[in-house]
Amino acid sequence: MLVTFSCDSHVNITMFGDVAVHFLTMMGLSERVPGRLRAESVKDSLARLKRGVAEEQEVADAVESEGDVDDDDGEEVSVSTRALPLIDLLTSAAAHGDDVMWEKRGW
Repeated sequence: MLVTFSCDSHVNITMFGDVAVHFLTMMGLSERVPGRLRAESVKDSLARLKRGVAEEQEVADAVESEGDVDDDDGEEVSVSTRALPLIDLLTSAAAHGDDVMWEKRGW
């Protein structure tokens, strides 16, 4: 499953469903897709997402520095890199007073 996030002031962002649901829970939102975030709640949700991403990145960095990462699988995309497009969309929505919507997209 793919999930597409949209608002009026930013291009749509599409990501894998499991990643999208993980970010929704970081923001304190339901895992339900489709969904909608009202403009007045965007700033709080953005702040929660940034905190959650920072916390997960700290843990990932600590694990990597301890040498517990298996390098045979190739390089993994960091949570902060995966979250950046959604953070940009939410930042734009907050600045312009937009609602944010998300919905399933076919594979």
